Amino acid sequence: MKASDLRNKDQVALKQELDGLLRAHFGLRMQKATQQLTNTSQLRKVRRDIARVKTILTEKGDKQ
Repeated sequence: MKASDLRNKDQVALKQELDGLLRAHFGLRMQKATQQLTNTSQLRKVRRDIARVKTILTEKGDKQ
């Protein structure tokens, strides 16, 4: 996901996006722990997306 797409969303949508990403990250971590995760690059992508959403929320003036 691109930062420009995130900047067009309001804070409620960003918080929902963040919640979804955190759930996805948890699922991927559990898959990695049980050795079911085949594409480990997904973890890095989701982590960066979480950071991107948190950065945009901070820019908009809302700290979680």
